[in-house]
Amino acid sequence: MPTEPQDLAGLTLLGRAAQPSKKLETFPNRNPDRRYTVTLVTDEFTCVCPATGQPDFATLTIQYVPDQRIVESKSLKHYLWSYREEGVFHEHVVNTILDDLVAALDPRSIEVTGAFKVRGGIGITVVAAHTKPEKP
Repeated sequence: MPTEPQDLAGLTLLGRAAQPSKKLETFPNRNPDRRYTVTLVTDEFTCVCPATGQPDFATLTIQYVPDQRIVESKSLKHYLWSYREEGVFHEHVVNTILDDLVAALDPRSIEVTGAFKVRGGIGITVVAAHTKPEKP
């Protein structure tokens, strides 16, 4: 099924100047009865250590099975960019991203993986997941 003009209704970031934002925009899933997986990957995720202010770099993978909504990728890029100067522990940021995506999408299932680069001799990978309870 093709993208319809009304799918663009409500999208305010697509086609606009780039700047960080905590706003996640979505559009309708045209195939809500089909189980399929959407995988989004970036190796450009950054935040900073809340204690030292040193930068942390990660490859972030978001994999979800949509229900009624799909995340618009430019809004996701701006959302992830908003963490660039934010001091946050790896475990907290991955879980916050998961919570925000669950709130925006209400997906059937979703998993967020943050594979943080080695700093101080230790690399950290955090995986957080959510599954919507099945309807009886």
